[in-house]
Amino acid sequence: QVQLVESGGGLVQAGGSLRLSCAASGLPFRTYTMGWFRQAPGKERAFVAAIGWSGGSTYYADSVKGRFSISRDNAKNMVYLQMNSLKPEDTAVYYCASGGRLQIGILGTTIQEYDFWGQGTQVTVSS
Repeated sequence: QVQLVESGGGLVQAGGSLRLSCAASGLPFRTYTMGWFRQAPGKERAFVAAIGWSGGSTYYADSVKGRFSISRDNAKNMVYLQMNSLKPEDTAVYYCASGGRLQIGILGTTIQEYDFWGQGTQVTVSS
């Protein structure tokens, strides 16, 4: 069965950094777009970043562009989200998702385009 397990969340001061990791199993990882989404209290789940199957293409939400970086290691079935210059408004539960509904090479930004999700990891940024 498909499993996506996030880790690396925590409490950090504004301006700090965190690196989230997502371990994937049970899916053809090397052919899938992978994405990160986040959900703040009282808000809908929102797109953060996506990476194509080879790692050569990436796409970011405007709110994180220039601060966050998504990467992947296909040999380890891992995807990462490096978050720098964190702001209090980045506080949310962060979810890893697999883009099994996407054609190869397409970077989706909507929840409906992703088929499996991790349990989420909490990121809290204090001011």
